[in-house]
Amino acid sequence: MSDPTCQFSVTHQTRYRYSEPVAICQNQVMMVPRRLPRVRCQETEIVVKPTPTLFFSHVDHFGNHVHTFSIESAHRELSVHVHSIVEVTEPTLPATADGFTWEAVREAILSTQDANWFNVCDFRFASPLISLGKPFADYALRSFQPGRSIVDAGLDLTRRIQRDFKYQSGTTAVDTTAEKAFSMRTGVCQDFAQIQIACLRSIGLAARYVSGYLRTLPPPGKPRLIGSDQSHAWLSLYGGETLGWIDFDPTNGCLVKADHIPICVGRDYRDVAPMRGVVLGGGRTSLSVSVDVEPIRVASPKPNSLSR
Repeated sequence: MSDPTCQFSVTHQTRYRYSEPVAICQNQVMMVPRRLPRVRCQETEIVVKPTPTLFFSHVDHFGNHVHTFSIESAHRELSVHVHSIVEVTEPTLPATADGFTWEAVREAILSTQDANWFNVCDFRFASPLISLGKPFADYALRSFQPGRSIVDAGLDLTRRIQRDFKYQSGTTAVDTTAEKAFSMRTGVCQDFAQIQIACLRSIGLAARYVSGYLRTLPPPGKPRLIGSDQSHAWLSLYGGETLGWIDFDPTNGCLVKADHIPICVGRDYRDVAPMRGVVLGGGRTSLSVSVDVEPIRVASPKPNSLSR
């Protein structure tokens, strides 16, 4: 029998350098994998240099692990090293998945007949970076035709966004709204995910933003480059009580697979930024980020894996 589970060693290294001393800083880190039905974090180590004066953690409203620290001594460099061992199971759908239309899923939520209606409400409405409106709804409805299954319609929309929008770094920023990226028809994975979420919410469905990592493969015959893997973003569409959350990656035009390692979920990027904070002093700042996803054990796909 094939093993449907991948095991990864994930290292996320963030380093800030300052032209002038920082007198005090306070930071929040969201890089520890949360428990999801197909994800299990076996161990995590967080190393901060200089050693924090205060360090504590909590679980936020969405169930994400948040670590907060402050450094109250002068420093000109800050390093945050997060290392985790994560098991990720290849997602699957039941054989009956094609029988659930998107209208039926929407109606069950709106009528509160779906047992999870209250839990998914956070992901039905506008959020700081994602507005709702007719342009998004019109674009979505080209895929979400009457009577179509929610899986097929969601995948069609995912592939259309990949085709219709140009992936181009530097054209958007972390605070770019879905509306602006939609009008520009360009962006990066964060923008593509937020555009698709805006489309889905604009037709009454529940969709959430997912931050995580994507294992990349080197070209044939080339060695794997340490630190060359990516922070990534995609989305989960709520498919009803039976199907649950279904993950789509519009940057790559596909359903999410075992190479996608989810970390946090939220309404949009602002809820799950990997690291944010404030400093007193510091002058000019330079930032370097390195992500390394090393496979320890690689899964063989299940017969019903989401690969259509």
